[in-house]
Amino acid sequence: MAIEIEHKFLLSNEKWRQNVSKQFEYKQGYLTSAPTSSIRIRISDDQAWLNIKSATIGTQRHEYEYTIPLEDARELMINLCGKPFIDKTRYIVVHDKNTWEIDEFHGANEGLIIAEIELTSVDEVFTKPEWLGSEVTNEKRYYNNNLAVNPFTLWKNN
Repeated sequence: MAIEIEHKFLLSNEKWRQNVSKQFEYKQGYLTSAPTSSIRIRISDDQAWLNIKSATIGTQRHEYEYTIPLEDARELMINLCGKPFIDKTRYIVVHDKNTWEIDEFHGANEGLIIAEIELTSVDEVFTKPEWLGSEVTNEKRYYNNNLAVNPFTLWKNN
C-alpha cells in the first residue's frame, strides 16, 4: 500500500528562490474528485501520470501513481478532465537534508505558492526553513483537487 506523508505550508518570504536546484512545469486535470478520492492526470514535459489519492485531509493519505502514455494523458485532459486545469511551476529546494517541493501556481490560481515536504513517518522531525509561513496541511481549500473547483483567484481576502 502506498502512503503519502506530507505537510503543506504557505511561505513568509521569497528567500527560498535563491536555493532552487530544479524546476518543472506541471499541468494537471481531475477526472473525478469524490468524497473518498481524487483521480488526476498530470503532464510535465514529455511525461505523464495517472494519480489516485484518498481524499483524507491531513498529513497521511493513500496515494498511487502510474506512468501513462503522453498522448493518452493529453486526450484524457482535453476530453474528460474538469476545467480549469492546475498549472504550476514546481521548484525543488533542499534545506537541512530535506527536499521541499514549492509549487507556484499560475492561471486561475495565480498568486498562490505552497511548500510541501514529504516524510517517511508521521513522527519524523524536520527543520523549518526561515522562509516557511503558516502550516495549511489541514485546510482543505489548499489541496489541488479543491483548487481545481475553487481557484485561489476567486477567494475573498486571499
